[in-house]
Amino acid sequence: MIEVEQDHAGLWIVTLNRPDKANALTADMLAELISVMGAAQEARGVILTGRGKVFSAGADLDAARAGLAVSPLWEELSAAVAAVPGLTIAALNGTLAGGANGMALACDLRIAVPTAKVFYPVMKLGYLPQPSDVVRMKALIGPARTKMILAAGQKITADEAHSWGLVDRVVEPERLLDDAKALMADVLAADPAIAHQILKSCH
Repeated sequence: MIEVEQDHAGLWIVTLNRPDKANALTADMLAELISVMGAAQEARGVILTGRGKVFSAGADLDAARAGLAVSPLWEELSAAVAAVPGLTIAALNGTLAGGANGMALACDLRIAVPTAKVFYPVMKLGYLPQPSDVVRMKALIGPARTKMILAAGQKITADEAHSWGLVDRVVEPERLLDDAKALMADVLAADPAIAHQILKSCH
């Protein structure tokens, strides 16, 4: 349910492939993603995307009830994405919900289709958000807008997310991957040491 495509230039495309379940994540999928991101230390760039109309609905409901909602795997995945030395882009093919926010927030850039929404209903569901998610969200959009999502439970449209700085670009669905690849072009063509230094200096 996790697909990895690699090309000769060092670009990895990691795709959540469980569209019949809105790419809801199980413990096994989270563990596989952590492993893939660990291996992506060798990648020049990583695009993280999904199949179907939803990027990810977050935790699989049955798995969430069994304890996945409070699993340390979410935080491990965010840390693994953030540790990738190459450029990381979340290409959001649709709505981003719940704990799946963590891996997108840990990416360097986020682009989204116009129909995507962002929400993180931890208040409603009675769970705490992952600590690093709050830190990264506040760094991008500030404390008040973070409270709009986490405390007030608002679903943020792609255009609103873009105006807030949560999403860096809104892209038509048929151009999503092409746009993500275009954003990768300079990094893939650069001297790896230079690319690494520039990316490191931006953190």
